[in-house]
Amino acid sequence: MKIKNALLLLLTASIWGVAFVAQSVGMDYVGPLTFNCVRCLMGGVVLLPCIWFLDRKNKRKEQVPVIPGARKTLIMGGICCGVALCLASNFQQFGIQYTTVGKAGFITACYIVIVPVLGLLLGKKCSPVVAGAVVLSLAGLYMLCMNGGELSVNKGDLLMLVCAFLFAVHIMIIDFFSPVVDGVKMSCIQFFVSGILSGAAMLIYETPEWSQIIAAWAPVLYAGIMSCGVAYTLQIVGQKGMNPTVASLILSLESSISVLAGWVILGQRLSSKEVLGCALMFGAIILAQIPVGPRREASLNTEGN
Repeated sequence: MKIKNALLLLLTASIWGVAFVAQSVGMDYVGPLTFNCVRCLMGGVVLLPCIWFLDRKNKRKEQVPVIPGARKTLIMGGICCGVALCLASNFQQFGIQYTTVGKAGFITACYIVIVPVLGLLLGKKCSPVVAGAVVLSLAGLYMLCMNGGELSVNKGDLLMLVCAFLFAVHIMIIDFFSPVVDGVKMSCIQFFVSGILSGAAMLIYETPEWSQIIAAWAPVLYAGIMSCGVAYTLQIVGQKGMNPTVASLILSLESSISVLAGWVILGQRLSSKEVLGCALMFGAIILAQIPVGPRREASLNTEGN
């Protein structure tokens, strides 16, 4: 696995972890559909000058042969990612209103288990080491998020479980399209698709007001520019050529980072149990990156060259 890709995904998880604070504060001013609509459209707009700059830079280089169907594949990938992102993010925003924050964080992060299961169904292999890392990461998430030990299932828990499944689908869609399309362009398309779909639902189920959106300018800007425009693009670029199970493990660190962000920004203190949970999750990430079998042989051959 490329260290560069792992670092990009780690940065993504860090941005998303801090975004939990922004999402929590933003919900004090606007509804979930309004929040997701504005943040996604903002994320797409932020990427437009980036795409213009990159295209202009590529024109100065040698012309790359146009691959038949590439534009169609890019649009299809962006639409699929956008639909999955829209559904997952809105299920998350609605679900967190009916359950505790700890249970919401734990259930959402269950995508680290759903991803390898979906991968097996699609013919992808999962080594025993990666499987062990998933179990270790789940143990860490439990200690980090389930402080009260509450195991009852309510409406919010079911919504968050659907959210976890949809985020797993989103990861698998990215894994399918990212090797053959421009990651930044696909990310831009997914934001506009997600924003438009959320906006349509917003006009039906909510009554947005500009004064409320302006009052939530700080969390909306962070969620739109950093969480959407930057982080989701880094996810697409970082996932290129990476095992989706390992990618999901790294991205699940957002749970640990969200606790750290709450401690630093909101003054929330970490218990010894939460610290142990963070340690277990970092251990899972390290374990998942240990080369075994074919990966180990490939690593040794690379070092020999």
